[in-house]
Amino acid sequence: MKGVKGEIDQRPRRFYRQASAEQTTDGWAVRLDGRTILTPLRRELIAPCGDLARAIADEWDRQEERIDLQSMFATRMANVAIDRTPETREELAAEASRYAETDLLCHLADAPVELRARQDAAFTPLREWAGAALGVHLTPVVGLMPGNQPAASIAAARDHALSLEDFRLTGLVYAIGLFGSAILGLALERGRLRALEAHDMSWIDEAFQASLWGEDELSRLRRERARDEAAALDVWFAALSSG
Repeated sequence: MKGVKGEIDQRPRRFYRQASAEQTTDGWAVRLDGRTILTPLRRELIAPCGDLARAIADEWDRQEERIDLQSMFATRMANVAIDRTPETREELAAEASRYAETDLLCHLADAPVELRARQDAAFTPLREWAGAALGVHLTPVVGLMPGNQPAASIAAARDHALSLEDFRLTGLVYAIGLFGSAILGLALERGRLRALEAHDMSWIDEAFQASLWGEDELSRLRRERARDEAAALDVWFAALSSG
């Protein structure tokens, strides 16, 4: 993103010619002109698989005169996975399980009938999948007030999060926060659906209201930003799932 006219551009200048991904004994290093990139905490940026390392290297190659870190989703996620996630795994898993207590897919509208039909068609199969595949059995409620979800299901969501390696856990927690749903995040991480599909499901209520009353500019921008992040999450998980 360029600075406001008249302001000094604070983004660092591009100082390298080429980014590359190279396999090492510890994983896949992302390098600039042969030197491994360092995270904010001065750790080497080592990805667990080649496809993710190449995706990160591509982000660096796409930079122009200035380096815009905000445009580099995979790089920022990798920095978190390396610098923060290993020391905060318990907290991140607890955050994931908290979303299961008030999951978006468990809050159904009592009216209008068309909106409820859309919710049931999209949400019910995923709630059933989460129960069968992961033991996360969540009970739907009508309205905004949360119901009491089974403690065993909340624990199952937490335990699954803790079972993941750091890069997958980082992506899972980010997805859950983006979609407002533990089930949607888990379904993405397990490959049950794509992030763009999860995004559309998470916006069913807003999309229905927009079809009736139109969409204001602020809501449109929020939706487009969320969709861009969902697209980046698809790249993240596709790379991690490639092996």
